[in-house]
Amino acid sequence: MIELTGVHVRLGSREVLRGVTAALGERRVGVIGANGSGKSTFARLLNGLALPTSGSVSVFGLDTRRHAARIRQRVGFLFTDPDAQIVMPTVAEDVAFSLRRKGLSRVEVDRRVAEVLERFGLADHADHPAHHLSGGQKQLLALSSVMVLEPDILIMDEPTTLLDLRNARQVAELVRELPQQVVTITHDLAMLAGFDRVLVLDEGRVVADAEPRAAIDHYRKLLA
Repeated sequence: MIELTGVHVRLGSREVLRGVTAALGERRVGVIGANGSGKSTFARLLNGLALPTSGSVSVFGLDTRRHAARIRQRVGFLFTDPDAQIVMPTVAEDVAFSLRRKGLSRVEVDRRVAEVLERFGLADHADHPAHHLSGGQKQLLALSSVMVLEPDILIMDEPTTLLDLRNARQVAELVRELPQQVVTITHDLAMLAGFDRVLVLDEGRVVADAEPRAAIDHYRKLLA
């Protein structure tokens, strides 16, 4: 369970989030809103990458102000641009890098890496230069590097924004099959099909919180 209580976030003179309160327990939660509505800040609050100016955020009962490191062990984060997460020369090395602090044997690391690359369709690219992959493959690599850690929750900040339609659909389908709770910040309204709940942000406030169709209808009215 993720709980936000009376959350305000101020950056300089700008209040990015204003009085956000929500309890997120559903398996698939989407967050939508116009550019500048506070979506990315909202995402970063959920694993302690950003902290509230006032109010509180807790995950599994742990406050992000005091236990951010422990929370990040259980909450994976996928950024919009996969290049921000790729740090090693080859695909397999990049996934293995995520496991460096787990104290695993080389055999166990290799097993986990091979398993996750097979799962996300990158097994044939294990020894390829990571930064030479296509945009869609890079996002799959970033996802592999997060999921090899077996998080309980996955937070995704606009994971399909930089992808073409085919790759965006591939990532969306893979995400639907994950057993973890997933909170997705997105402009890709089609990705929200089958989600349990969608929040709409506008000027830093939650202005709608409903099943996908009703929330998307509210969002479209805002844009109009």
